Amino acid sequence: MSGIEIIFIIVIFLFSVIIHELAHGYMALSLGDLTAQRAGRLTLNPIKHLDPIGSILVPGFLILMSFLGAGGIIFGWAKPVPVNPYNFRDKRWGNAKVAGAGPLANIALALIFGLSIRFLPIIPDGLFIVFLYIVQINLILAIFNLIPIPPLDGSHILFSFLPRSAQYVKTMLSGFGFFLVVFVIFFFFRYIIAIVLWLTGLITGI
Repeated sequence: MSGIEIIFIIVIFLFSVIIHELAHGYMALSLGDLTAQRAGRLTLNPIKHLDPIGSILVPGFLILMSFLGAGGIIFGWAKPVPVNPYNFRDKRWGNAKVAGAGPLANIALALIFGLSIRFLPIIPDGLFIVFLYIVQINLILAIFNLIPIPPLDGSHILFSFLPRSAQYVKTMLSGFGFFLVVFVIFFFFRYIIAIVLWLTGLITGI
């Protein structure tokens, strides 16, 4: 992986996680929660969204390891947009809507740039690579975040569907969420990549 590719990946990753978080915030706003807006988080300014560990140290270290040939997983996160579910007009499904908005935004970006690759008559080689990275990174973010393990978005969607009689599932998953996420990253991330590559081919036609 060349230095210019690393720069592209970092910029695309930051752009994609910011869009992901903005989608959460705007969905919460549409449901009546002004928390993110009042916190100044409904902005494209990356400084407002960067998490020192998740947005800089962790992905930077993993990208460096990949550059040195000692790793292949690139992972990170932005500072979560604050929301207050008690402000939602839709108390039943508000959490699921807000949680699903982030991955859906990433899927939308993947479709926009993937279909551009598929249908635009001419794309310069450099732009083609950028578009391809946008598709793949956003698919990774969407699929990974839809896994129903806390604190990932998929867990909030799952918990919204759980009946009261199954709340013990929420308690159990919440207690072991961090370890389960680490387990998935190290032992199942290659399957996520395989799905991403398949979807990339399906969308772009390459």
